Amino acid sequence: MSKQKTLKGSFSLFGKGLHTGLSLTVTFNPAPENSGYKIQRIDLDGQPMIDAIAENVVETQRGTCLGKGDLKVSTIEHGMAALYALGIDNCLIQVNGPEFPILDGSSAMFVEKINEVGIEDQNAPKDYYVIKHKIEVKDEESGSCITILPDEQFSITAMCSFDSKFINSQFATIDNVEDFATEIAPARTFVFVRDVVPLLKANLIKGGDMDNAIVIYERKITQEQLDELADFLKVPHLDATKIGYIQHKPLVWENECTRHKLLDIIGDMALIGKPIKGRIIATRPGHTINNKFARQMRREIRKHEIQAPFYDCNESPIMDVNRIRELLPHRYPMQLVDKVINIGPNSIVGIKNITSNEPFFQGHFPKEPVMPGVLQIEAMAQCGGLLVLSTVEEPERWSTYFMRIDDVKFRQKVVPGDTLIFKVELLAPVRHGISSMKGYSFVGDKVVSEATFTAQIVKNK
Repeated sequence: MSKQKTLKGSFSLFGKGLHTGLSLTVTFNPAPENSGYKIQRIDLDGQPMIDAIAENVVETQRGTCLGKGDLKVSTIEHGMAALYALGIDNCLIQVNGPEFPILDGSSAMFVEKINEVGIEDQNAPKDYYVIKHKIEVKDEESGSCITILPDEQFSITAMCSFDSKFINSQFATIDNVEDFATEIAPARTFVFVRDVVPLLKANLIKGGDMDNAIVIYERKITQEQLDELADFLKVPHLDATKIGYIQHKPLVWENECTRHKLLDIIGDMALIGKPIKGRIIATRPGHTINNKFARQMRREIRKHEIQAPFYDCNESPIMDVNRIRELLPHRYPMQLVDKVINIGPNSIVGIKNITSNEPFFQGHFPKEPVMPGVLQIEAMAQCGGLLVLSTVEEPERWSTYFMRIDDVKFRQKVVPGDTLIFKVELLAPVRHGISSMKGYSFVGDKVVSEATFTAQIVKNK
């Protein structure tokens, strides 16, 4: 089972803000498990804090800006992308101004510092959200679209179409997020010369220069206009008749601009609040559509707060019915677990196929067969018993007994033809033969029942 991760220590980065031009310091700190990403403005009275989640995004013009009341923090996406891609779940970020420093316009320095201080496992399990069906968000006006499809891991393909003859259509892909540090993180932000003046008029990019952005000159303007822009960027005057890239450092990749768009997607997906297993296909992405998609994903997660375990009926079980009989004393008609498909130190997943031949359907009910809820709880407990017995030597010499059942909920009928999937997790380590567990029963993707129960394991006489 994957564990949540945080930083082993703190680190700081210094630089100017892309939009404000201010000298800024951002510090990344370890954070407790299940706390997620939080950003704190240490320059404001009371040092207010904001959760880095999609609903708190208030602006998406040339960057992602979080806001709550008087608190605003912008240009967070490059730092967030580094945290998310390197698997860090919990982090407290402190900044002494209204935006993160732009640094070199990429995520490379964030990645370098994270690797320098190190990453450590925490006790809580990593809570992936597994994509099981297509989810899509479109913007008809801009032609932007983000789709996510089921996949075994997190991956992205970005396709960009720029309104430019010099740089038109590009695509970039990351199939394994472990390649982020080398394939995506160094990709720098970019801007077209035609957009620089409007951005300046909008009181943005005060801190922009040739060291933190790729400037693309692809539509000819007058020599006078280009000279004025060169003076602002503090670079030598250029020939207005020659189009191309204006920068100190050459392109890292021919499709560096689209790789940076992919970087931004990862940074904005960090605001979903959970690591995702799925493949994103983004057409003409940008911070606005990215945020719409992240918000939609958070709605999906709330609708499916508890996800059913993945079940492939073609895979061989961890425990078959014969092994279960060796460990549990239950026999027909009370053996209610057919097989175990997954077991770890703290959780177990079991299966029960419901057929019309179940003996309880004779009286419950003859004309409307419904599995009794108490038997669903009993089946969960049997899974829990198998989990607890896996922690002792000679498990066949022990038995498990209910001591307490709490918080029982039944959400949907279970009928012949259903396949029940049970997931049971330990709430605390087994002490003195006593264990507390939380169990869920699923049919398909839906929770049909749940309960918290306490059990005791006793050695047979």
